[in-house]
Amino acid sequence: MTLPFNAAATQKRVDQFWQRPASFGMERNAYHNYLNEIVSDRYALINGLQILRDELQFAAASPTAVKSCGADLSLPSVVTTLAYTNCGDRIHQGEATKRYRDVVASRFATLSEIGELKLEAFFPAGGGTDNGATLAHVTVAHELDEPLKQKLYAGNPQSISLVAIDLKTHVGRLRDGKNHVSYGKTRESPWREPRAACGAIVGALQDYHSQNLIHRRIRDDLGEQNFHFLANRHILTDEGVNITMAIASVIVAIRGIRNTALALSHEMDKRGLAHLTASTTVNRPSRDDLVIYLARATVFNGQIKIQSFGMIADRYGGKFGEHAGEKRLQLRYGDWDSENLPIEEIAYKVKDSGW
Repeated sequence: MTLPFNAAATQKRVDQFWQRPASFGMERNAYHNYLNEIVSDRYALINGLQILRDELQFAAASPTAVKSCGADLSLPSVVTTLAYTNCGDRIHQGEATKRYRDVVASRFATLSEIGELKLEAFFPAGGGTDNGATLAHVTVAHELDEPLKQKLYAGNPQSISLVAIDLKTHVGRLRDGKNHVSYGKTRESPWREPRAACGAIVGALQDYHSQNLIHRRIRDDLGEQNFHFLANRHILTDEGVNITMAIASVIVAIRGIRNTALALSHEMDKRGLAHLTASTTVNRPSRDDLVIYLARATVFNGQIKIQSFGMIADRYGGKFGEHAGEKRLQLRYGDWDSENLPIEEIAYKVKDSGW
């Protein structure tokens, strides 16, 4: 007899997850943010479960010797799948993206039968998402086929599926000979002239073309009030550094996590658990990229929770502090505490899978 889903154990982990601290808004190296924020949070959500992400773990019905690799589905288990967005700009394909695959994807993405990482990888201009509903649908649809899902769910009343999604935008950062810092441009190499990064976001704000579908999508992500503010005004740090384009990239990423979390609530069944993050990569010429952690969210058991900076551009500011031997930007949003950002809760109707 198949026992009905026991949501209590997963709900307990989700509740404990939201008691975990998180630090938002500071430029840090990629390893720090990916390991201390994303990976540690994600493991906390599935602690104590048998993690199933290797295709060989689903080979129990194989007629070959590979069937010995098949997992024991009677154990409390979790199948994980991972999706991420990353601006298609080649300047955003470097060190930070490699670090992401090494630190995050290597632990939560599906692994093929020959040992390759299988990620849902989306590269829209501007980062964020082309469409949160499409990203959510594709990621969930590809995780498990129906017969395998039924075997998993019938195996143990605590077994679940984890949908992990990380949204990443980017912005360029330059430092001139006088140690002056600027955002919105970077160099491809020491021998190249500065160019816009993210080019799509900078282009939408500085030279908007209504017939350009990417410009229109970025404008929609920003919202009309933010779009006009960011296109015509400057956001400065306490030191007078212009961070306008960084804030634009931040808002696009935060809009992406919200849209995708809302869409996931319509895609996942009652055993689906989603964990989403948003961040902005800071591209620096001939130096390691930095990453600004912006938001995290969960979707489970009729409740979406999102912890993030806000989306009103003129409330942003920032200052530079000494960190790891150099000046790093710390974003500020009104009087919010970046170590304890507010958590928004949104109720949704759970899709009943019959399990």
